[in-house]
Amino acid sequence: MSIKELVTVLFPYLARVCVDRVTRCGTSVQIKAGTTTREAGCPGCGTVSRRRHSHYERRLTDTAVGRQEVLIHLRVHRFRCGNDACARQTFAEQVPGLTVRYGRRTTGAGEALRAIALALGGRAGARLAERLLGAVSRTTLIRLIRGLFEAAAQTPRVLGVDDFALRRGRVYGSILIDITTGRPVEVLADRTADTLAAWLRAHPGVEIVCRDRAGAYAEGIARGAPEAIQVADRWHIWRNLGDAVERAVARQRRHLHVLAEKAQVPEAPPARRTSQGPEGRKDRVAVRTRQRHAAVHALLAQDLTIPQIADELQLSRNTVRRFARTADPGQLLVHNGTGKRTKDLQAYDSYLRTRWNQGCTNARRLHDELAALGYRGAITTVRQYLQPWRTGLPAPAARRPPTVRQATAWFLSSPARVDPADERRLDTLCDAGPQLAVLRDRVREFAEMMVHRRGQRLETWMTVVAGDDLPELHSFVLGLRRDQDAVTAGLTLPYSSGPVEGHVNRIIMWNPICQAMCLWITPR
Repeated sequence: MSIKELVTVLFPYLARVCVDRVTRCGTSVQIKAGTTTREAGCPGCGTVSRRRHSHYERRLTDTAVGRQEVLIHLRVHRFRCGNDACARQTFAEQVPGLTVRYGRRTTGAGEALRAIALALGGRAGARLAERLLGAVSRTTLIRLIRGLFEAAAQTPRVLGVDDFALRRGRVYGSILIDITTGRPVEVLADRTADTLAAWLRAHPGVEIVCRDRAGAYAEGIARGAPEAIQVADRWHIWRNLGDAVERAVARQRRHLHVLAEKAQVPEAPPARRTSQGPEGRKDRVAVRTRQRHAAVHALLAQDLTIPQIADELQLSRNTVRRFARTADPGQLLVHNGTGKRTKDLQAYDSYLRTRWNQGCTNARRLHDELAALGYRGAITTVRQYLQPWRTGLPAPAARRPPTVRQATAWFLSSPARVDPADERRLDTLCDAGPQLAVLRDRVREFAEMMVHRRGQRLETWMTVVAGDDLPELHSFVLGLRRDQDAVTAGLTLPYSSGPVEGHVNRIIMWNPICQAMCLWITPR
């Protein structure tokens, strides 16, 4: 293969020009070339002209070759338009596959940069482009994205909506997704009902809208597309049920000790004491929680509203509601935060017991031995772990009772997939507490209804729950009734907000894309 043929294969877009010289300058390769065009068509009227006006040199950036930047110095001609009716007097020729009007890079390099920008966004795309093409700024890549031709998208029949944070806690936007195709449709500047309603009125034809349990979206859909069916996302419904189950288990947590009492207790050394229960806690958080609980209920007794109490105590409204709905402040102290530092030592408990029985009670020596086994905690943590063994305090069961969250996971797990040992623990727990047995039945009934899309049974299920002594599920049912139509549709129709959550996750993971969206929704 000759040099000319090799150049034609590697640089097919240079076949239409005459290459004069190829030189290497530092880390870049410079190609000097020129066109031999004798006639060209006017881009305005299409008239072919052979009258040359002048020539000039264009500098084009091409894709890198051998990790070296390629610069093309191309000499092109300017022609006179022979059509007196044309608004153009002169025009510059373009080389197909190589140049475009006002372009400072070749057609191939421009396509590569647009692909990088769409895949990675600004900063990440700039880092990759520097390796493959040459230095380019992140704003250039974002400008390429904004300059892409965007075909008019048809209004989707099934729409998904969810919010995302541009600045967490301050600035939020909304993303609209075509649930059928999974493609983004629009990015809204905020997450208010007015903005969503305005978009829906401007784009008629939406029949089904998938959303979370947010009231703003429900109001916006009702105002903008009153005929559309609202579908509450099943994941959010199950999450709300899980929160109610956790509160119910926390109220019945005294039965969790039954599982610890049935475990075999080793005789010596005494096991590390478990964390104090909520009633016995006297730390700063517990004292503050009890004080706030008493203050909130005292103001409720004076017929003050939730917003008034929030202003009086300088607390958020959600915090005030949580205190107002809880009769016993101990239910707010389930997660006491103790034992976090010693949690990693549970894996070395048997080794510590063996060394303790052998007479080694020096915390520093035991810490050094544990460090050799892979433990990375501090010696202070080891001392705290061994302190109950030194004082000879009464030893509770060696196996700690399960946490509220662990027990909640047993209630929410499918019987076909739960570990048999956990299923036996759940049976023991339900035998100890009749309310927990009823709770397990209601959760499994709801799960079967949700998995098999039997939303028509929701009203019957809520009626049955209303007759049970489960205040936490009563609160959950109250929330379902406020959004019953959307919840019933969510438990019946096959649509969900899964594709929307996927795009929100991409926005969170890729900050450059989020920056590009900030530019999209900023008024120009």
